[in-house]
Order: sequence, then C-alpha cells, then structure tokens
Amino acid sequence: IALRIALTVVAAKLMEFPFLEILGGCLLLWIGVGLLKGEDAGDGDAQGNGGKKSGMFTAIRTILLADLVMCLDNVIAVAATAQGDMTLLIFGLALSIPLVLFGSSLMIKLMDRFPWIVMLGAGLIGWVAGETIVNDHVLDTVAQQYPALKYIAAVLGAALVLAVGHYLKQRKTAVPQQSLR
Repeated sequence: IALRIALTVVAAKLMEFPFLEILGGCLLLWIGVGLLKGEDAGDGDAQGNGGKKSGMFTAIRTILLADLVMCLDNVIAVAATAQGDMTLLIFGLALSIPLVLFGSSLMIKLMDRFPWIVMLGAGLIGWVAGETIVNDHVLDTVAQQYPALKYIAAVLGAALVLAVGHYLKQRKTAVPQQSLR
C-alpha cells in the first residue's frame, strides 16, 4: 500500500505537467484501435485455429494494458477526492484496486463468451481517451468556453477508435485473401 500511495503522490504531481493527459489520451486511442485490430496476419494460423485463440489472447493483453493506463486515472481520482487526507486515500485505494481487478477478470470471462464486448470496450476506451485529451490543463480555457467540447471529444474518440480499428481489421483480413488468388 505504501508503494501505491507513493505512486499516487507522484501521479498527482505529474498531472500538473502540460500535455500529459493529451499523451495519455493518445495512448488510450492506440490501445482501443489495437484491441479491435487484433493479431497481425498469420499469427494465429500456426496454431491451426484460424487465429481465434491467439486473437483472444491479444484482446486480453490489450485490455490489461488499457487497465494499467487507466489505473493511473483511478489513482488520480482517489487522490483528488481524498484532498490530502491519507486515511481517505488509503481507504479509497484499498477499495478501488480490488474492484478494478475483479472487474478485469470478469470482463475477460465475458469477452470469451460474448466477443461483441470487445467492440463495446474499444469504444469505451475511445470515449475515455477523448475526455482525457480535453481535460489537459493546456485546454482549460477552451474547455471552459465550450462546455460541450468534453462530450464532443468523447464521441469523436469512440468513433475514431471504432472506425480505424474496423478499417485495420478489414484490411488485415483482405491482404491474405488477395495473396491466395
């Protein structure tokens, strides 16, 4: 817990740097697109299962990476809510971390059973990425002038992830089919 508290303090200080949330949002966009794109062509064929199993492992790996990136957001939210109260900070982290871990393992099981959840999750990652980008301190004056910008950026983030991820997945499946001709 002491390490998490130290990381929380460091994360809170890092969030004061300009462009950090923009960078984090761009990383989330990349993660969301990677979640939809899946494995590179041919990675799953060596297993003889058409890539289904290896594609699932890619989705799991991508979601775990997204959890790691979004964990920073969780730590910052708990630190901001605690407002310097160490007891509240420790309680918030002790409560939120098991919930995040349980939620992640539950989502992995659900993704295995219902693959459409991957698309929903990628869209949500894009949504959070759009919000994260607009929340950067560099954009405070613009965000204050246009309160709807937060929602517009969230929708655009989700749409971008879904569109680019779908395009790359289609392109990846089209390339091997063209080489068979």
